[in-house]
Amino acid sequence: MANKGKGSHAAPRRGISRRAAVALGGAAVVAAVARGVLGGTGAGKEGGSAGEKNGRSGGGSASMGGGSKAATSAAGEKAVARKVSSLTLEQKVAQMFFPRPEALTGMGQVTAAGDTTRKAFANIPVGGMCYFAQNLQSESQARQMLSASNQISLDEVGLPLFMSVDEEGGTVSRVGGNKGFSVENVGNMRDVGDTGDARRAYDVCKKIAGYLVPLGFNLDFAPDADIVNGTSQTMAKRSFGTTADVVAPMVESAVKGFLDGGIMCCAKHFPGIGGAQGDSETEAITTDKTLDQLCQEELVPFKRAIAAGVPMVMVGHISCPKVTGDSAPASLSRAIVTDVLRDELGFDGIIITDSLGMGAVAGLHKARDLGVAAIQAGVDMLLMTPDLTASYQGVLDAVRAGTITEERIDESVTRIVRAKLALQG
Repeated sequence: MANKGKGSHAAPRRGISRRAAVALGGAAVVAAVARGVLGGTGAGKEGGSAGEKNGRSGGGSASMGGGSKAATSAAGEKAVARKVSSLTLEQKVAQMFFPRPEALTGMGQVTAAGDTTRKAFANIPVGGMCYFAQNLQSESQARQMLSASNQISLDEVGLPLFMSVDEEGGTVSRVGGNKGFSVENVGNMRDVGDTGDARRAYDVCKKIAGYLVPLGFNLDFAPDADIVNGTSQTMAKRSFGTTADVVAPMVESAVKGFLDGGIMCCAKHFPGIGGAQGDSETEAITTDKTLDQLCQEELVPFKRAIAAGVPMVMVGHISCPKVTGDSAPASLSRAIVTDVLRDELGFDGIIITDSLGMGAVAGLHKARDLGVAAIQAGVDMLLMTPDLTASYQGVLDAVRAGTITEERIDESVTRIVRAKLALQG
């Protein structure tokens, strides 16, 4: 747990080597990130709620060290097991949720972390929060908000908070190009892919890490590992290209760039949504490919990401009926999450869903049952459920009823805690 002295703003810091990152768990890993300090104190107001003060002053400094030895040694694994066993069932289940700050606090716009965040976190101590442009107004504001949010997590459960952002570049950029920040947008990844030079992907992603890490982010929901091999234009600018030969080396280099830049990253959207018609943001999408066909093309960039040490993989909402035998989206399909990603590809890092508030999964389950379905499929973390409280209570009720075993919860929480202890160093 972090020292509770005065906060300090950290300078950009050097990431651990890729070899050390991969050593955290073999080719399928949880990556430790750069050693350094999350500085600053929480802002005095939270998300437009006038007069709300931080619960505690000072903010503290959270060490985000990249200790691969601690994560891989027998002593390190014992520390992970001890930490998991010290958490209550309620805390363990909460660690599997990854909402927007507004969903946690019930506020319309969150731009700081104070009493409201602390009280909400005490009720549901979530494992991560995803921030958007509306949450990010300036460099000093972002540092203060993220530092205070992380300190709240450290105070409540003794673990850092995964603080993420969708910072792909181009059309999906929350910081680069944001008028409150002195950072230019790095541009579309398709333009990077079109150069044919994988080093460009490395450089761009290391550059992104270079401006996210000093703000306090420890996870970027990037890179896109999708291949745009159909007529849909949904991913045309976000993907590196149209074939596995182009996309796979770019994704591998992107992962290395993020890790060398000192930030966790997340390959998405497994098993690949680039060729599907439509947009899962608003509607169901499907691929008619068999598993053999996916293995020859769509899965290749994910395999390269895993080999490069990617710590997290995001599963999309695409239906794969010729693989699963039904119309269930991949994010809720055990055949995709467990049989293919976990078992076939050997990935033992953190598996997270795409946003569970998207149209592709809307109406398939009630909010209280949605998280249950995803966990039964084998995912570790639930991104932006449509009703955080209902989904959280639904998972708790399922464990208490025996629908999900506590051992199953512990499997996911062990992966989450292992990554978080690596962040602490």
